[in-house]
Amino acid sequence: MGETDNVRTGVVFTLLMLCLTSNLLSVSHAIWLNLPASGTKCVSEEIQNNVVVLSDYVVISEDHTHPSPTISTKVTSPYGNNLHHRENVTHGQFAFTTNEAGNYLACFWVDGHHPGGGDVSVNLDWKTGIAAKDWESVARKEKIEGVELELRKLEGAVEAIHENLLYLKSREAEMRIVSEKTNGRVAWFSIMSLGICIMVSVLQLWHLKRFFQKKKLI
Repeated sequence: MGETDNVRTGVVFTLLMLCLTSNLLSVSHAIWLNLPASGTKCVSEEIQNNVVVLSDYVVISEDHTHPSPTISTKVTSPYGNNLHHRENVTHGQFAFTTNEAGNYLACFWVDGHHPGGGDVSVNLDWKTGIAAKDWESVARKEKIEGVELELRKLEGAVEAIHENLLYLKSREAEMRIVSEKTNGRVAWFSIMSLGICIMVSVLQLWHLKRFFQKKKLI
């Protein structure tokens, strides 16, 4: 009886872990952009260092009387490094591993020779971290499948969450240091301002006293 209960408990625990895995692995974003005929639309995400980013984009055209409009796209790192740049395309893909922590920016705009005019719809599938990993290749390489593969995904998701927590902790420490430095500078500025006000008041009193003494009023 005890062994049966243990088996049932193990099965329930495994199912709960698999459900949790499906929630944790949803680190992808499907974004629908409506690009104006003139102008640029951008999307950004704050990503830590050493994270895999994979994205696909495609122009969705409902006007079948004209050729599909073409767009241009540019992806830059937080320090302005160019990671991806394409012009006159209807679809594309970019993939990279982050070398800098910060906001990564992807911008899209319609090429000048858009025949139909009006807005252009673009579907962007943005994946980062564990969601960008090719699990089919991992399964073939390690010869795993089924529950074992899902547990492998869970392990990767837990590692990603742990890295994110460490990143947030480091950012919190950086922000705390900046806040403490700012508070210190504000305190010194307040003291200096108070000192200057006192000095100006003393000088004004001294000047008025000399003025009245010269006029023989005191």
